[in-house]
Amino acid sequence: MKRDFRALLNPALERIEAYKVEGGQEAEVKLNQNESPFDLPMWLKDSILDEFRREPWNRYPDILPYRGMATYARFLGVPAESVIMSNGSNEMLYTIFMACLGAGRKVLIPEPSFSLYDKLAILMQADVVSVPLHRDLSFDVDAIISAAMREQVDFIVLSTPNNPAGKSMSHDEIERIVSTCDAIVLADEAYIEFSKQKSVVDLIDRYPNLIVLRTMSKALALAGMRIGFAITNPGLMAEITKPKIPFASGRLAEITLAGVLENYSLVTDAVRYLLAERQRMHAELSGIDGVEVFESDTNFLIIRVGNASEVFTSLKAAGVLVRNVSGYPLMENCLRCNIGLIEENNRLLELLKSF
Repeated sequence: MKRDFRALLNPALERIEAYKVEGGQEAEVKLNQNESPFDLPMWLKDSILDEFRREPWNRYPDILPYRGMATYARFLGVPAESVIMSNGSNEMLYTIFMACLGAGRKVLIPEPSFSLYDKLAILMQADVVSVPLHRDLSFDVDAIISAAMREQVDFIVLSTPNNPAGKSMSHDEIERIVSTCDAIVLADEAYIEFSKQKSVVDLIDRYPNLIVLRTMSKALALAGMRIGFAITNPGLMAEITKPKIPFASGRLAEITLAGVLENYSLVTDAVRYLLAERQRMHAELSGIDGVEVFESDTNFLIIRVGNASEVFTSLKAAGVLVRNVSGYPLMENCLRCNIGLIEENNRLLELLKSF
């Protein structure tokens, strides 16, 4: 008699679940996935598609998207050998975790952080060292360094600005961790364009153990195109590239990236709007009885309400989708809502006031 097929699988699968978005991905007002509320203008889409039509669709793209990597390297002002492009930053996370972790190795993850970090660590059969944030959801840098040295961790993942908590480490704090800890440090800068703190890309040549992760899904409004990047020194890049899936990024993504970077005022205008609207929303939410608002360095806000599940359900019934993040450590009864269009934000405010 054959064994149950489950006995033949990676035993780590018993400890993880498939990714899902509570409430779905369709709503009249959709504020649950930290997307930009602004799509690319049609004139830019037409220009991108005109160029893509001239590409040979019967041929494989490059093994790695070298043209896209060179384009982004020029934009950042770093050597092309320091940049790799992926099919979204999530694919890059899989690649980096495969390169850096394995059975018996240790990864330090501040909690709460992006849920994919824990999932990948478990799949790689690594040991997770968790370090809680402060009660105000800011990073405890001293505790991170202390735990990293005490546990002799091999890898540290810093979501900064943090998803889901919303706050950033300073440039100096990240440099302190990178310079002090004998570990590879991944700084996930998915929301850096919205942060008061500056990027640590300028540190990649000074510290051989630093990797910076970027996504084009947030500020650049390309969530549907799946474009991400890792930036590090050429020596480390040569190693973390080894498990990378070949041919994972197509020419359409490369052409789209170039088109957006050539018209970067679209991004800066959108970011300017989102920062102003974030400030307005913070002030408005602070004035609602029963709502606690946390400071944010991202394109979303975290609010604590009396009963997050009830408020989430009531908002969904009224056509507004937010994210219930109350299952994360330190985030009991918290909801996450990204900044949308003015009318979408006002609808959320009206409903919360009525509740």
